[in-house]
This record gives sequence, structure tokens and C-alpha cells, in this order.
Amino acid sequence: MKPGGLVSYAIHLKCRDCERTYPLEPLAACEECWAPLEVVYDYGKLWADLRREDLASRPPTMWRYRELLPLARDPYVGHQTGFTPLVAAPRLGAALGVRELYLKNDSVNHPTLSFKDRVVAVALSKAHEFGFDTVGCSSTGNLANAVAAQAAAGGFKAFIFVPAELEPEKIIATQVYGATLVRVQGNYDQVNRLCSEVAQKHSWGIVNVNLRSYYSEGSKTVGYEIAEQLGWRLPQNIVVPMAGGALITKVHKAFEELKKLAWVEPVTTRFFGAQATGCSPITSAAKRGTSEIDPQKPHTIAKSLAIGNPADGIYAVKTILGSGGAGEDVSDDEIVEGIRLLGETEGIFTETAGGVTVAVARKLIRQGRLNPQESIVLAITGNGLKTIGALQGRIAESALIRPKLEDFEEQFLNAAAIV
Repeated sequence: MKPGGLVSYAIHLKCRDCERTYPLEPLAACEECWAPLEVVYDYGKLWADLRREDLASRPPTMWRYRELLPLARDPYVGHQTGFTPLVAAPRLGAALGVRELYLKNDSVNHPTLSFKDRVVAVALSKAHEFGFDTVGCSSTGNLANAVAAQAAAGGFKAFIFVPAELEPEKIIATQVYGATLVRVQGNYDQVNRLCSEVAQKHSWGIVNVNLRSYYSEGSKTVGYEIAEQLGWRLPQNIVVPMAGGALITKVHKAFEELKKLAWVEPVTTRFFGAQATGCSPITSAAKRGTSEIDPQKPHTIAKSLAIGNPADGIYAVKTILGSGGAGEDVSDDEIVEGIRLLGETEGIFTETAGGVTVAVARKLIRQGRLNPQESIVLAITGNGLKTIGALQGRIAESALIRPKLEDFEEQFLNAAAIV
């Protein structure tokens, strides 16, 4: 029994390429080949100790799956994070011609309205275990918000590194928590390099540098929840937006873990990766049928996905192609159409990344690569209030009338106005 009363099933870190193992310390890359490290668990012991029925009485948060996460103590932050709704989407499904469509809606995740709250809850809980009093990250926005908020709740000092041109909504939603915001002249990849240098010199817990091996494991809870909310079955298809590429690989890992534990039938889920055309290094590789990533300079309204040299890009492509799925990207105009289509059909306001997901799903269906007769889950990863600026000038301004009934009827109820 570990401190805090939690049994840990994590046994070591392992290189994703050469498979060299490392102790469970704040390490992110293999010393031999520089490939990323990931957490390995004792699945035999998990299978013997844990049944899915054990989860039924637990609180509806991401921590109901705590044995499958890399903590050695009880979670330190993010106690209310996760278990967001899996929404049946019949009206959007009808618009897309899909028989069985669901939305995994992390736009209402606690506390900062994106799936990044999950990964930060794991990363900062590990930071506390490792004794860090200062944390930080490089971010395109959502991670900045999540780290700042949960650092405040956990009593950490926080330094958040972001590209200078980040959306003002996300800048304000970082500063409000008292974090030190470092705006950097350059794109995300340049920001990330600076953040890596900071991590090497200072004894801080940088969630997507020296804590990355643990941080990314939080994304698995998206996959666990989808399976449980579908009645412990896996979807036949899932469409996931991609920036660094970690989310799609970790949802895949979650599905494979559930199969190992015999909690779900061992069916194959096809993974479809979604990016913006203005920053599509992963989908471009997938279209070529290769895992070789050619870095790109981002130019898109989907700033939360604007990572030109994705750290997990190779593994994201392998996940997509290995599952029989595909990668696709969409233009800025298509992204806005996706945002509006989701809002108009299901009453969900998503940020640009969600617009990418919806628009890519529509494109794949039209191309005949995504089967509308099978079950499909769309990952909606963030809230539209975070990227309002992306819609400015793209939605028509409403009519202005005098406070007169005849003005209202003439403007809105005449035959020409009724569609």
C-alpha cells in the first residue's frame, strides 16, 4: 500500500522505440534514442485485483479509473475532472447521414472546459509526488488554462510559455489564475524548445517536458469513459483532433487496455485523425501512407492544433494506419462550418478544434472512407468560448430594429425572411 492508501500498478517507464526501461522518475525521453517514454503497468495484477463492476460505486470523475493511471498516491488536484457526457447526436447524425453518432463532449470538462484538464490533473499530481513546488508548460492555449487553474488550486507557482499571437480569450483565462505568463515571439515549436531549456536548468515540473510520460496518460480516461458510457463496448470508429498527436494514441492505448482486462469485446476500432489544412503534418503523412513527419509552419485559425512538429506524430500515424483508419484535414472556412453545424444541430458550442473534428468527419463520409452505417464517436475537446475571435467577421450581423411590433414583423416574419 502506497502513501495515501493507493495501490500503484505502474511498474516502470519504457522507451516507445528501443524498449529500454527506466524508473518512475520525471523523465520524458530515452537516453539511447531520444524517443518518448511511456508508463507500463502490471496488467496481470490489474486483471486479478480489479473488476469493472468495482467502478459502479465510485464518483463520476476520471479517478474512477485510478488503478490505470500512474499515481502512487491519491490525486492531489483535479478531483472533479472528467466523466464528461457522451452525447447521442441524432440531429447532427441526420445532417451527416450517420446512423449512430456520439459526441464525447469535453467542452464542459472541469475546471477549464477542455480535455487538457485531464492530463494536467495527472501531471500536477505527479509533480506533487516528486516534490516540485513550481510547474509550467508550453502551450497553444488549452494546456495553459488547465495548468494555471490547477496550479492555483494546488498551491504551485506556475510559469506558462505561449506563442505571442495566442487568442486573447486564452491569454486572459491563464492570467486570471495568477500564473506567470511568458509570451514568446515565435510559433509553438519555438516556444516548446525554450520550455525544454528551462526544464533542463531549473528544478521545475514542466508538464509536457519532464512530466510528459505521466501527463499524456490522463488522455486515456477519454477512452475509458467512452467505453463505459456505451455500456462497455467500443465504437467502430472514432474521429480525434490532433495537435501533438498524444490524444489519439492514448485513446487507442485505453481501448487496448480494456481488451487486456476483458472489460470489452475485442473488436477493432478505426481511428481517424483530424487536422487543419494550415497545420497538417500528421494527416499529410497518413495520406502518404508513411509515419515520416515533415514539419510545417502553422497558418490556421485552429491555434490549439497549430503544432508544426508534433512530438507524437509518428505514433499518431501508426495508430491511424494500423487501425485501418485515415487522416484528413480541412480549411479555415470548413472549420467554421463545422462549428456552426454542431451548434445548429446539437446546441454545443465548440472551439476551432471541435470544428475541425466535425468538418473532417463530414469530409471522410463524403469520400466514402468513414462508414455512416457504423457507430462513430467524435471527440469534442474544447469549448467555443475559448476561440470566439475565430468567428468574428464570419457570422452575419443580425438586423437592428426599433422597439416596434411592426418593425419586428416586417423584418423577421415576412415571406422573404421565412426559410
